[in-house]
Amino acid sequence: MSYILCIETATTNCSVSLGFGEKLLEVKELNSKNYSHAEQLHPFIHSLLSNHGITVKKLSAVAVSEGPGSYTGLRIGVSAAKGIAYAAEIPLIATSTLQSLALQVKPKSTSDLIVPMLDARRMEVYTQSFASDYKAITSVEAKILDVHSFSTEAHKRHIHFIGDGVEKFAEISSLTNNVSFITQKLPSAREQFQLARQKFLAKNFEDTAYFVPYYLKDFIPG
Repeated sequence: MSYILCIETATTNCSVSLGFGEKLLEVKELNSKNYSHAEQLHPFIHSLLSNHGITVKKLSAVAVSEGPGSYTGLRIGVSAAKGIAYAAEIPLIATSTLQSLALQVKPKSTSDLIVPMLDARRMEVYTQSFASDYKAITSVEAKILDVHSFSTEAHKRHIHFIGDGVEKFAEISSLTNNVSFITQKLPSAREQFQLARQKFLAKNFEDTAYFVPYYLKDFIPG
């Protein structure tokens, strides 16, 4: 049985979880518009490990959200994960931020489409489409939304839009049928654990020294 620590900091939600074997033991998270990651991440990690009577030396792997998302948030999470991986001499696992968000949707049909959206300022979102089994069917992109976005797909199947980029899309979208707009949702280390465990069992690890998060766009201050 293996302990896996998961770190999700790609958005304003600073989220950490600890799992043992197939079981998710505990999640600690705080969503702050001021980005509390620098202040909260390490105390969250310490608290999780302490609550379950272990140290980083007992971990079998550490997982981190790879992006896309906040430049600063991703850097903080990846730096922490790398530090733990080096200190404990354990593998580093990278998980998809958008796939983790997609896992919060429970499709009603095998034909359903899941489209997570993370706000990327103005009318742009980070997005990717997933089938009902949560497998990616498109590549990650920074998409500029307009009134006709996803209209072709909505004629074919029900679409679940989820994330903090959905609200602005719902305001301009022409879509009225075959859609669900799930707003104010962010990636969490809760769902991230499922992805981390799958990669751990498959021994799908990153090169700790050379791994960098998937920023998708160049850094914009502010």
